[in-house]
Amino acid sequence: MDPSVDTWDLSSPLISLWINRFYIYLGFAVSISLWICLQIVSKTQDRSLQEKSVPRAPQDLMTNGYVSLQEKDIFVSGVKIFYGSQTGTAKGFATVLAEAVMSLDLPVAIINLKEYDPDDHLIEEVTSKNVCVFLVATYTDGRPTESAEWFCKWLEEASSDFRFGKSYLKGMRYAVFGLGNSAYASHFNKVGKNVDKWLWMLGAHRVMSRGEGDCDVVKSKHGSIEADFRAWKTKFISQLQALQKGERKKSCGGHCKKGKCESHQHGSEEREEGSHEQDELHHKDTEEEEPFESSSEEEFGGEDRQSLNSIVDVEDLGKIMDHVKKEKREKEQQEEKSGLFRNMGRNEDGERRAMITPALREALTKQGYQLIGSHSGVKLCRWTKSMLRGRGGCYKHTFYGIESHRCMETTPSLACANKCVFCWRHHTNPVGTEWRWKMDQPEMILKEAVENHQNMIKQFKGVPGVKAERFEEGMTVKHCALSLVGEPIMYPEINRFLKLLHQCKISSFLVTNAQFPAEIRNLKPVTQLYVSVDASTKESLKKIDRPLFKDFWQRFLDSLKALAAKQQRTVYRLTLVKAWNVDELQAYAQLVFLGNPDFIEVKGVTYCGESSASSLTMAHVPWHEEVVQFVRELVDLIPDYEIACEHEHSNCLLIAHKKFKIGGEWWTWIDYNRFQELIQEYEDSGGSKTFSAKDYMARTPHWALFGANERGFDPKDTRHQRKNKSKAISGC
Repeated sequence: MDPSVDTWDLSSPLISLWINRFYIYLGFAVSISLWICLQIVSKTQDRSLQEKSVPRAPQDLMTNGYVSLQEKDIFVSGVKIFYGSQTGTAKGFATVLAEAVMSLDLPVAIINLKEYDPDDHLIEEVTSKNVCVFLVATYTDGRPTESAEWFCKWLEEASSDFRFGKSYLKGMRYAVFGLGNSAYASHFNKVGKNVDKWLWMLGAHRVMSRGEGDCDVVKSKHGSIEADFRAWKTKFISQLQALQKGERKKSCGGHCKKGKCESHQHGSEEREEGSHEQDELHHKDTEEEEPFESSSEEEFGGEDRQSLNSIVDVEDLGKIMDHVKKEKREKEQQEEKSGLFRNMGRNEDGERRAMITPALREALTKQGYQLIGSHSGVKLCRWTKSMLRGRGGCYKHTFYGIESHRCMETTPSLACANKCVFCWRHHTNPVGTEWRWKMDQPEMILKEAVENHQNMIKQFKGVPGVKAERFEEGMTVKHCALSLVGEPIMYPEINRFLKLLHQCKISSFLVTNAQFPAEIRNLKPVTQLYVSVDASTKESLKKIDRPLFKDFWQRFLDSLKALAAKQQRTVYRLTLVKAWNVDELQAYAQLVFLGNPDFIEVKGVTYCGESSASSLTMAHVPWHEEVVQFVRELVDLIPDYEIACEHEHSNCLLIAHKKFKIGGEWWTWIDYNRFQELIQEYEDSGGSKTFSAKDYMARTPHWALFGANERGFDPKDTRHQRKNKSKAISGC
């Protein structure tokens, strides 16, 4: 036998495999693929069976024999029920609602609004995953109950305060049920509507439409207020169950078409009779409730209609515009009939017109101003509120020792001769270069200013955190800041008004915009006289202050010269606007030599929200470090001055003349009792016995000095930082 043949026979199977190797590879690949697919299908079926057999909530994660919930699957962590009650009805409803919520195995808390501090805690609801329910009653004349008064006042002010903004409560979920009586049609459920609106304006999310209970059994939708609440409660619990499961039922946002509320179209519950009318009314309410960022200092006046859209609350825009147009038509008709086109300052009877028009009065009252007569106003400063609660005073407390909780911020003239780009009223107050309005007497203005201020202080009685001793002190006005709005020195009887202040032992801090040099020269002594020096060149002053006078620059220089002749304390107020006036150091130094002020306050501009009348943005706000650097460089150019004090929270520093540094210690504070003695002697002598700034100075405490660890914050108080998502870079 041939050996080569045997070799061939043995190797022939291997050769066959080699020749068909591609088919073998393909078979292996197909087999592996089929095995992988079977494994995937098997695991999918097992997982599906497991999901069907285990409840959704506890199935998410098994670890060491314990069930743990993934945080992302907790859609509602609990419910907080806030109530404001006078007779106990709202409190009873809160208890009933709490029992219903607990049946869903959800934590629930019942909170009396009287014991709740929204300034400290409301922002926590943005990230808490709670649903907040507000059960609020409307009391006499449409006012909130005593227990809810502070909460409503805080919420109203926050909703129109640019420092909070329209996204302050973004992420918070809420529902509102109001208790009222439709027999009082003009303010039926006014408090519930307002709370709903203000929360919306701050960016909170309404989980369902507002409920309205009616004590009038004849007009009550369900026959009684209890039945109204039960119906609303049922809908709320249903919505809450949907939220628990992560479902996002569409809540009524107030934009439904007439008779077609989208939030109920897909629900199983049929709409009740008469609900279309309610939807239409609700549409009218909520249509006006879009979040709108605006300043608490906003005003509305007839001289600057173009900025209406940036300073009037949305819900009043249409009404005010109609009012303005009607007023304008009536005015034109009157002028045409009486031939008074040449005398715009007088009515058809020849009398001067009131400075505050009906539309302006309505807008300012809504923003928290207490208006006095025809041209004056008073408003509670936020630093007054802060110091009442032991949370620190304003920069005047740090620099000059005023007691912020005893300071009244007012003005005898809402009118101004400038339209500054950083005006926090967005140029809505009246403007003019001379007094052309009806004039009220100073005695009446002061009396009503003090009374209105005291009434606003009274509202803080019982508010969480308010110190009893400061509340009592706050009822007695000790200081008056004539800087609320406008140009106080325009008021023809400003000297009589100042004399009345001093007779009442009230110190005077008067601010002028340096456009009335004659009035400055004729001004009688004040505790401290301010001049706003917003720019150091003619071009930049025109750009920033936008004065009405054609000879504004000469008036500005003459005002500084008039200031130099004053014997009492004088202050320059410099407001830094980045990229506009921070590079004019040498020019500022020349102005300091011209007016020779005792003190120079340098403050970063405060951004007060968008305005069609100003191009100011956040980019123009300097950081505190930039303000400090500017002050250091300015002091190097004015050898008679040094940096004395700092109030970091207001982004403000004080430069003082070296004559107030005695024995190495600063004496920038004021001896107010001594000032009252000196001004009394001045008045008794008919003005012959004068006095100077050094005659009533007091030593500055260490914590107020520049370089101190406290950075200008009084250690007697407790620093409170608002829990806001946005970083504040300039205080107000």
